Amino acid sequence: MPEHTDKRLVRILHLEDSRVDHALVKFALQRSQMNCQLTLVDTLDDFRRELASGQHDLVLADYHLPGFTGMDAWEQAQQNGIDVPFVILSGAIGETAAVDAMHRGVSDYLLKDSMNRLSHVIERALEVSETRRAKARADAELADSRRRLAELAEHLQTSIEQERADIAREIHDDIGGALAAVKLDLSWVARRTVEADMRQHMDTALEMLQHALGASQRIMMNLRPPILDQGLVAAVQWLGTSFEQRTGLRVHVRRSSEQIDVPRELQLVAYRTAQEALTNVAKHAQASAVEIDLSDREGVLTLEVSDNGRGMSADALRKAKSFGLLGLKERAEKVNGWLDVSSSGRGTSVILSVPLGGSGTPSNHQEDPHDQGDFV
Repeated sequence: MPEHTDKRLVRILHLEDSRVDHALVKFALQRSQMNCQLTLVDTLDDFRRELASGQHDLVLADYHLPGFTGMDAWEQAQQNGIDVPFVILSGAIGETAAVDAMHRGVSDYLLKDSMNRLSHVIERALEVSETRRAKARADAELADSRRRLAELAEHLQTSIEQERADIAREIHDDIGGALAAVKLDLSWVARRTVEADMRQHMDTALEMLQHALGASQRIMMNLRPPILDQGLVAAVQWLGTSFEQRTGLRVHVRRSSEQIDVPRELQLVAYRTAQEALTNVAKHAQASAVEIDLSDREGVLTLEVSDNGRGMSADALRKAKSFGLLGLKERAEKVNGWLDVSSSGRGTSVILSVPLGGSGTPSNHQEDPHDQGDFV
């Protein structure tokens, strides 16, 4: 074949048992001025050997060959994991066989009496193949990027969890202990004070200390709630009661049983989902009542937090800073579960579902409860 240095060299493996047809192919490509290199083979063994060399950009195969077909050659290429464009060139391929070949992944087919279109078919097959490969590379890079982002998010979350656990311990050991000691000393002084003005100041100081002690206990509960040691049902009921007392909204908690025995990791995921969903209700929903359903029926742990508020728009659910929602979805995925959020003018419902029986339990992952981030 003549060389055309201004065009890309296309190396074609031609599977053909007729030397006349091979010559016709060379002539057709020469007339189209395609810069190509043809390698002729006529047996399956020679085809496998040449294909394994990795030196060919495209396969051009006759359909009917002695003892085998072009589709047999295609299957050989697939079994060996060799991804090159594959074009069937036949003088007598039926419509059914052609459609079947395309469905099985062959790039294209052409009848030998349309040889003038051969260069166009080859160029199109090469373009489609390159586009598909580029998409596969992009998909692989995107998947790798998502994996690395997930790893980074998990690392950051673990760091935050550890930091918040340390803060909770410091509040308990240092601040809580110091406030308790000061309260004892002030109480001792107050009991021995006879001046009315002094007693009034002491009583005010004791009230402020009691408020500070209550605040420190509430912060510790949010950072590292010991209520989880009593089980998931008790923890969710405590969340509902605390939310009701803090906001004045009516909260009704339903559960499938008094005790739901799930691994610690799943307890934390369900607890944080309920906690952040309630945070969202307080911040955005303008609701008057909240329903919490907790169930482990049919081998699935299900938690649903629903309100009767104004609901959220689709834009609010999709907005870039919906980190609370993204965090809930990440938590669910880590335990092989899923999260569904639905909203309308009648309210919003957040549903967490996690399969039980081992499939929902993450391996070798410890998590401390934390994170009071906004839901949306």
